Amino acid sequence: MKSTADVNECIDICNSLLRGELSAIETYGLAISKYKKEPETSALHEICDEHVTSANLLRKNVRSMGGDPSIDSGAWGDFAKGVQCAADFFGENSALQSLQAGEEHGRNEYLEALENEDVMPECKALIRDELLPRSERHLIQLRHLKKV
Repeated sequence: MKSTADVNECIDICNSLLRGELSAIETYGLAISKYKKEPETSALHEICDEHVTSANLLRKNVRSMGGDPSIDSGAWGDFAKGVQCAADFFGENSALQSLQAGEEHGRNEYLEALENEDVMPECKALIRDELLPRSERHLIQLRHLKKV
């Protein structure tokens, strides 16, 4: 059985992952507003919707451990929005590059959580079975869009 301190550490890690998902939702929203053509717009909407799903799963997970889910993306969200706005200024391919960098960061955060012994097995299963594969799919989709 995990101690209260262990559970709190796991809640903190899951909330950090949640803030990353919230940042992604905000950043994709900005990118979508800049794109006017297909297939980029549809693909970006699909990825954004999947980040909403991931955020909802993380919220539920934090609540199941007795925690309060983060409600905003925090400082990471502000930084990500700034990067995306700058990328938008330089054009669509640069914006896609920025989104890809954000997805790579998120994937790395999930991989680190899987290696962290403070993350409870149930949380690791969620990351391994749902969140990480979704992140990997997003990277593939963005690489494909950059070639279109």
